[in-house]
Amino acid sequence: MMNMAGLGKLSLSAAAILVTIAMFSGVGSTSSAAGGASIGDPVRGAQTFAANCGACHSLDANRVGPALRGVFGRKAGTGSGYGYSPALRTSNVVWNAQTLDRWLQGPERVVPGTRMRFRITDPTRRADVVAFLRQRGAIRPSR
Repeated sequence: MMNMAGLGKLSLSAAAILVTIAMFSGVGSTSSAAGGASIGDPVRGAQTFAANCGACHSLDANRVGPALRGVFGRKAGTGSGYGYSPALRTSNVVWNAQTLDRWLQGPERVVPGTRMRFRITDPTRRADVVAFLRQRGAIRPSR
C-alpha cells in the first residue's frame, strides 16, 4: 500500500484517489500486472541460483543443463551447443517470466518428456531466480 506521507501537499481526496489507483493497479504490491507472477529480487535470486541451480546450470557454460544467459525471449531448446531433449526442442515454449515461473514449479508439467526434474516450490524463491535470470541473463558479456 502507498505511504500517505510521501504524497506531499496533495489534498486528502486527491491522495485517497491516488492510493486507490495504486491498490487496483498493483503499484507497491508483489504481483506484476502480467499474469500475476511475483516480482522477485535478483540479488536473492543469484544466491538461490548458485545454491540450487548452479550444480547443473551456469549463465555462460553448458553443463548438465544448458547455459542460461539470454534465456529471456528465447524459444526453449534452442540454446547453442546443448543436447536438449526432443520434447523441449519441439515444445514451442518461449521463455518469459510466466513460462519460467511455471517451468520452475514443475518442468514435467510444462513440457512432458523433459529431462529436468528439479523444482522450486516456494513462489518467492522462484520469482527471485526469474528476476536474476532477467537481469543478469539478458546479455552476453563482451569477450
